[in-house]
Amino acid sequence: MQETRLSEKLSVRETIELFASFYSHPRPSSEVLDEMQLGEKADAWVGKLSGGQRQRLAVATALVGNPKVLFLDEPTTGLDPQSRRQLWDIVRAFQRNGGTVLLTTHYMDEAERLCDRLAIVDHGQIIAEGTPTDLINRLGGHHVVEFAASDNLQNGNALDSWRALPGVESVRNEDGLVSLSVREPHLTIPALLDAVEQQGSQLLHLTTRQASLEDVFVRLTGRHLRED
Repeated sequence: MQETRLSEKLSVRETIELFASFYSHPRPSSEVLDEMQLGEKADAWVGKLSGGQRQRLAVATALVGNPKVLFLDEPTTGLDPQSRRQLWDIVRAFQRNGGTVLLTTHYMDEAERLCDRLAIVDHGQIIAEGTPTDLINRLGGHHVVEFAASDNLQNGNALDSWRALPGVESVRNEDGLVSLSVREPHLTIPALLDAVEQQGSQLLHLTTRQASLEDVFVRLTGRHLRED
């Protein structure tokens, strides 16, 4: 469900044992508690748990049934970075032990790290599917160079000039930054610096990074995942 509602006056151990009783061949409750790093909280009330601990308990109620397929609907929404990574580790461990995970998420970095194969859904339609590597390769560039300059170098003519730089596959103007998808940043960046200097401008911002699934989504839809 959108929110996990467990009885706040049960202990963590009682909650796990309750869900274990629903299945014919459950896993030992103590084993699941240790796996989910909830052993120290076994006797604590559910109502006293932090957000991350509650989320791990919710996953534990699924794992105690000893499933072959695990369905997770946005399991890390609202969690702090440490709690997110703890849940990622739990999902990876389940996968390593032969389990299959069907995951829905709005976090593209999460999908990129956890999914062997994925489908990107926009307005109810699958707009791309494949492995994360395949989808990123289809973007046309393995790297992204983002920059901003002191003068207005983001109009149509300027964008055409950036597209002509060596190694550039595509250009996008977004929130005051020009984003270049490139295959050979060691060729593109020197040429970019020369072009900015020749136009009498000053570089205000410059970063380079690996292309990601977020770049794939923006390229396909023209917007970020959380935008209306």
